[in-house]
Amino acid sequence: MDYILIMSAAMISFTVTALLGKSVIPFLHRINFGQTIRESGPKWHKKKNGTPTMGGFMFIIGIVLSCAVCAAIYYGVKGSSPLNALMRTKIVGGLIMAIGFGFIGFLDDYIKVVKKRNLGLTAGQKLVLQFLAAGAYLCSIYLAGGRSVTLIPFAGKADFGIWYWIVALLGIVGVANAVNFTDGIDGLNASVTFFVSLVFIVIAGMMNVTPAGILAAAAAGGCLGFIVWNFYPAKVFMGDTGSLFLGGLVCALGFSLDIPILILLIGIIYIVEILSVVIQVAYFKATHGKRLFKMSPIHHHFEMCGWSEVKICFVFSLVTVLAGLGAILLVSYGL
Repeated sequence: MDYILIMSAAMISFTVTALLGKSVIPFLHRINFGQTIRESGPKWHKKKNGTPTMGGFMFIIGIVLSCAVCAAIYYGVKGSSPLNALMRTKIVGGLIMAIGFGFIGFLDDYIKVVKKRNLGLTAGQKLVLQFLAAGAYLCSIYLAGGRSVTLIPFAGKADFGIWYWIVALLGIVGVANAVNFTDGIDGLNASVTFFVSLVFIVIAGMMNVTPAGILAAAAAGGCLGFIVWNFYPAKVFMGDTGSLFLGGLVCALGFSLDIPILILLIGIIYIVEILSVVIQVAYFKATHGKRLFKMSPIHHHFEMCGWSEVKICFVFSLVTVLAGLGAILLVSYGL
């Protein structure tokens, strides 16, 4: 039954997301919610100007609906309270946190569209809202009985006290923004996150945590359904609405399985993307105007080197799969 639920979660999310494209994309066209391509981006991206954005609503709806349906079935089969308060908080609270991040992204996208420029909320405004969303999630975990103990590869369990919560807060916001930076070429974020979700499905199965498996399967199905419309040449972009939602969701999966540290490995592409931005800015300032990469985030560097968007999606997805296999091996050997 558990495997059927997990497969159902993926199918429902995929179907809803893919079908929503038939109505959401024309609607976004009608209300002129098109992306304004930034001036500093690759010149050939100008042809994408006006492509509908905020398409992340498609998979947000698909994922939430899928989780709701499968949760109702799971509770009906397992009984009225199959999860303890802590696990329920980590998963349900995690989904709510992801929706909160998606709402922050929506505000950012909306401002961009209304002002017809590629600027939305200020960096400070976004960070304050993101810290509030992440802080609320971590507070809910603490109040539900969560401890400051985490698993460290090859070292076992370690209690970091208050530092665990501080690092977790910074980590969630950092990862959410890293996923956001991964969005920039057709199909990249959705394809990478699809494989990240598959890895979490496998790990959830190994740990026998079906609710986390359902959430991961819904995420995988939603990403795949979105790729139908977002693969090159994209007919719609997810916008910050979608990318920040996915960032929150990836964090929720890591915490629901008590392996947040493995997000660094499973989501290696996200980490490389955000590090490329940090390194580029630091190098630019240190050398008074020189650049280490042709452009950041790093997927644009490879674009400027002549890689096609499809090739970048394939290579980055392959790296995600290999890193995910490493994470699965770590879990299989008890970290």
